[in-house]
Amino acid sequence: MKRITLFLSTVLLTLGMSAQISAPAPSPTSTLEQKVGLTDVTVEYSRPSMRGRTIFGNLVPYNELWRTGANENTKITFSDDVKIGDQTLKAGTYAIFTKPGEQNWEVIFYSDTNNWGTPQSWDDAKVAAKTTAEVHSMEMDVETFTITLDDLHNNGATLGIIWDNTYVGVPFTVPTQEKAMASIDRVMNGPGANDYYAAASYYLEEGKDLEKASKWIDKAVEMNPDGFWIMRKQSLIYAKLGKKDKAIEAAKKSLAVAKKAGNQDYVKLNQDSLKEWGAM
Repeated sequence: MKRITLFLSTVLLTLGMSAQISAPAPSPTSTLEQKVGLTDVTVEYSRPSMRGRTIFGNLVPYNELWRTGANENTKITFSDDVKIGDQTLKAGTYAIFTKPGEQNWEVIFYSDTNNWGTPQSWDDAKVAAKTTAEVHSMEMDVETFTITLDDLHNNGATLGIIWDNTYVGVPFTVPTQEKAMASIDRVMNGPGANDYYAAASYYLEEGKDLEKASKWIDKAVEMNPDGFWIMRKQSLIYAKLGKKDKAIEAAKKSLAVAKKAGNQDYVKLNQDSLKEWGAM
C-alpha cells in the first residue's frame, strides 16, 4: 500500500511540474498582411494597452528611441523595393523604431530585426531609411497600440501608428506601374524562350505530342542560341521522335556551346549521347 501511495504521489508531482499555465499575454502579438498595388506588405508587432497610464511623454518618453510596440522588434516586410519619401527601401524585412515628439516623430527602418526592445548598440549603417512624420491628435483615445495600412491606392499606402489620442502616418509608394507594364509587355509579346523550353520539357517527360514539343523547342533555341541546356533538350526530343540526324546535330551544337561556357556537366551529357548514337 505504501508503494502504491508513493507511486501515485510521484505521478501527481510529475504532472504538476510539467503543466503549463495558460494566461493572456499583456501585449498580444498581431500580424497584418496587405496587398498594396502588386506588392505584399506584412507587419508583425506586439500590442500593449494604456491601462490608465499616460503614454506619450511618460510611459513613452519624448525624443527617445522607442521600440514602437512591445516585446520583440516591430517588423515590416516589403516584397518589392518601395519609396519612403525620396529614399528607396529595398525589398526585405525591417524593424520600425521611432523617436516620438510632441509635434513630429522620427520614424526609422532598421535592417537588424533581432532585438528585444531597442538595440544595445545603435549602428547608423543599419538605418535603411528614416523620415519625419507629423503628429495628429484624435478626439478619442485608442486603448490598444495599433498599426494600420490605410489610404490604399494602386501606387502606395500609409503606414499608420495609433495609440492614446495620437496618430502618425508614414506614406510610401510601391512599384505597381513598373510591375504592371512589365507583365503587360511580357504577355503581349508572347512566350519567351524559357516558356517554350518548359512546355517542351513537360511534353517530353509526360510522353505527350512530341511533334508539338519539337516545334516549341526549336522556337526556344531560335530565341536563345546560347542556351546549351535548351539544345540538349532539343536533341533528346529529336531522338525520341526517331530523327537521329537532327538529334546528333543538336547535341553537337549543345556540346560546343557548353564547352565554351565551361559547363562540364553538359559536355559529358552530350558526349555520352553522341557515343550512344554512334556519332563519337
